[in-house]
Amino acid sequence: MRKIIAGINMTLDGFCDHTAVIPDDEIHQHYGDMLRNAGVALYGRTTYQLMEYWKGVVENPTGNKQTDDFAVAMDRIPKIVFSHTLTNVDWETARVAERDLEEEVQSLRKQPGKDILVGSRSLIIALINLGLIDEFQVMVHPVIAGGGLSLFENINDRTALKLVNTKTFGFGAVTLYYELAKK
Repeated sequence: MRKIIAGINMTLDGFCDHTAVIPDDEIHQHYGDMLRNAGVALYGRTTYQLMEYWKGVVENPTGNKQTDDFAVAMDRIPKIVFSHTLTNVDWETARVAERDLEEEVQSLRKQPGKDILVGSRSLIIALINLGLIDEFQVMVHPVIAGGGLSLFENINDRTALKLVNTKTFGFGAVTLYYELAKK
């Protein structure tokens, strides 16, 4: 059975705001590897629309190897978008989900293939509440944003986690790898 992996950036004070962090080559390499090792990525509408930026980078590379490699990885991975307002998407490797989140994820989980990456805050929260996240990869950036969207708000129940690994980046970010703690 495929694992559901929640992967997201967060500031030191717990906010998810892509404008508060500045990814460098090392971060692009890390997330490019993450995408290449996953079988599908799940996004909500807002995050998906932010990710569409990378289509342009594939068409017009920056000349920076890590950035351009990340763009190619993002372009290639199959993407499923969960939205109440989008009815179609124009990225060849993306589609709008036809079922609700729980049904779609349960179906994907049973299929053979690489793990399922969840990269949207709203989907991570919803999947935590459904008990469907197997692993968390939270990159904590050395930035205090002072406000924004909290990663772990509106969680229904206490969820105990076990730290299984860490990865430290040159500019001070740390990725914390957690699995669900045994009950």
